[in-house]
Amino acid sequence: MENNRIAGSAKDFAGRLEGAVGDIASDAKTEAAGRIREATSTAQNLYSQAKDAAREASDATVNYAKDAYENRGDTIRDGSQATAKKVQDNPLGSILVAGGIGFALALLLTRTPRRPLQRGR
Repeated sequence: MENNRIAGSAKDFAGRLEGAVGDIASDAKTEAAGRIREATSTAQNLYSQAKDAAREASDATVNYAKDAYENRGDTIRDGSQATAKKVQDNPLGSILVAGGIGFALALLLTRTPRRPLQRGR
């Protein structure tokens, strides 16, 4: 538990106690001060919880990124091995797929640009 949470819990207890004493003694000022202290402690606890949640999320993100970075070679190697196996198992299909991709890229890269519409002619 963080210091903010400990302090918030202590303030919450003190605020509840002060509010109860003010209520019993019928002292509105003491009761109001206790309620204010209680509200302050609640805000402090919520701030601490949000801070902890943000820290946990950033730690999880960092760990995920580290794992992905450390395993990048394995993933690339597995993918290239799977591709090589597919090509060895079906060389004709692989050539047709590669040719189709090349043809599609050639069409995309060599098409003529569109001319703007001519108005008024």
